Order: sequence, then C-alpha cells, then structure tokens
Amino acid sequence: MSRTFTASPGPILQLHHARQVVAILVVRVATQSAIHLEDLLPATFTSPELTDEQFFALCEQFPDATLEHTEDGEIIVIPPTDPKSSVRVTRVTQRLANWADQAGRGEVCGPDGGFRLPTRARRSPDAAWFDGCYPSTKQRFPILAPQFVVEVRSPDDRIERLRDKMLRYIAAGVLLAWLIDPFEKTVTIYRPNREPEVLRSPTSVAGEGPVEGFVLDLSGIIPA
Repeated sequence: MSRTFTASPGPILQLHHARQVVAILVVRVATQSAIHLEDLLPATFTSPELTDEQFFALCEQFPDATLEHTEDGEIIVIPPTDPKSSVRVTRVTQRLANWADQAGRGEVCGPDGGFRLPTRARRSPDAAWFDGCYPSTKQRFPILAPQFVVEVRSPDDRIERLRDKMLRYIAAGVLLAWLIDPFEKTVTIYRPNREPEVLRSPTSVAGEGPVEGFVLDLSGIIPA
C-alpha cells in the first residue's frame, strides 16, 4: 500500500535524498503536495530547530520508520531494516540485557528507545546501557546520555555517517561506544579523548568502564 506525506504551512523542512534536494516539506499534514515515501526513503531533512511537539508530529507521519535529530538540525528518516540485520541487533541487545540482569546493573534499551542527548540531538542507538538513574523531571524524554551504546551496521548504512555518529555519541557524554560492522568483520571501539580502536574478525569483545565485566559473544553477529 502506498503511503504519502503531505505539506501545509508550518516550520519548513528541506528533504534530501541521494545527496540531492528533492522537495520542501513542513510538519503539519494537509491535502496538498503528496510525496510517496517509498520513493524517498531512506532520506534526511534539515531544520534549524524543532520543538518536542513538532518532532513528535513529524514522527507521526512516518509510523513505520525511526527518526533521529542531529545537533546540526538534520532529521534522519530510517526505514525498517531487513530481517538478518534485525536479528543481529536483537542478539546484541538480548546479550547485553541478559548480562545487566544477571549482574544487577543498569538498564538496557533497544533501537525503539529514544534518547535526548545533552547536545540536544535525539538518537535511537541499536543498543544502549545506562545506570538507571533518571533525571528528576516530568519530561517524557529528559536530557540523558547513556553510558554505553552499540550500533550495528546494516546494508543501507553509509560507513562514513556511522563513524561520525559514533564520535557524536562520545561528544555528547557517552563513555563507551561500539560500532559493529558485519560486512567488514570489524568492531570499532570509541572512548573519550582516544583514537578509535579497530578489532578485526573478533569472536568477542570485552566491555570496560561502565560495562566492565560484560563480554559480547559475536557469534551470529559477525560472520565467521
């Protein structure tokens, strides 16, 4: 079934696809300028700033996608991934959650969990661990940086964008970040004030700092 996104007066968003500007969109829905999403995703928007209400209104127009908002005002629309990539992400999240439960340490979120980072970016990492301490606020999405995040590259992910994303996690206060690339068979480890460390064809990777004691078995995640 074809789905469309329609435009009406409101905060202007510029839509980019395949590195070219293809349309000018806005947040609110009306009956004009229908754009077929299937022809555009994955795609990015740019907007100088969005309120919480505007961001959530935009999310409602992409019910089957995940939206992220960068520090630079870029809104990334991420369509559903393929089953094999989803299985890899599920294994990472499940193994991290199992460890956290057994150790009685912290909380784990999967890719459906959104974080509003101190840099004002909105991110949904494939897996995230944090100590369970929530800011004392009634906000649905308080400003909170998880201490540990994992991203797993999928076939649609450009590696340059993912590397930049990992650096931005660290700049936002994340203490440890792993980028798992099943195609290059690498795990890149990001830490504050250090150059990224690349592990090639690892069978496991050991946590440190906030997740000291966690060892991720990479079977079924990185091919042998």
